[in-house]
Amino acid sequence: MNTNHPASEPQDAVLSVRALYKSFTLHSIDGRTVPSLHGVDLDVRTGEHVALAGPSGAGKSSLLRCVHRTYLPDSGSVRLRTAAGPVELTTLGDRAMARLRGREFGYVSQFLAAPPRTGPLEVVAATARRRGLDRAEARQAAAAALHRLNLDETLWDVDCGVLSGGERQRVNLAAGTVQPPRLLLLDEPVSALDPANREAALELIDSLAGQGVAVLAVFHDMDAIRQLASRVVFVRDGRIARQGTPAQMLEAAA
Repeated sequence: MNTNHPASEPQDAVLSVRALYKSFTLHSIDGRTVPSLHGVDLDVRTGEHVALAGPSGAGKSSLLRCVHRTYLPDSGSVRLRTAAGPVELTTLGDRAMARLRGREFGYVSQFLAAPPRTGPLEVVAATARRRGLDRAEARQAAAAALHRLNLDETLWDVDCGVLSGGERQRVNLAAGTVQPPRLLLLDEPVSALDPANREAALELIDSLAGQGVAVLAVFHDMDAIRQLASRVVFVRDGRIARQGTPAQMLEAAA
């Protein structure tokens, strides 16, 4: 089991994180600084599914959000390999970052943020258009994604705001995986799903590796990690404590 931090970027790395630090200042309380990430190094390769495991508050979601740049790290490097070459995400301008998010990588959180009065089909089709499909192709791809996740067609033009939590989560996952991007970030994407829909969602996520998608995911469910992950990275106190295959990590935890 490899517990060493990577020193250089592998040639097949889609995502390379180096010396990433992130802290938060509690302005509303007493102004204290709370550390979240302490010098994280991590690579995710083409077709690899890396699962982040560890206790709540360990820094897993903070790492995903620094890659997505919802959070701006204090220091460090986050490099994404794109069709045009490697791009440093921490210093990229906002407009260029928005374009990359549209085409090169996606982020699926537990919660759907959809425009008002917009139905699931349009939400998913809009993502497909940002990833290069024309309007007709995008609607076809969106329909296929929603069918695969068992969202009833009678809901496709209903305002996403009135959907149940599980329905919104499936719309979010459909948008994240339609015309799959180079890199997909997942933060507890199946937490609100019933067993049947959860299994359909996990099968969809599992299929991404065969399409060459690099996946970095947070799951608290070890069954999902065993089913999906090619590598598990255990995070504790903002640091990578150890990493290995799911079998190795389960053996170490025993």
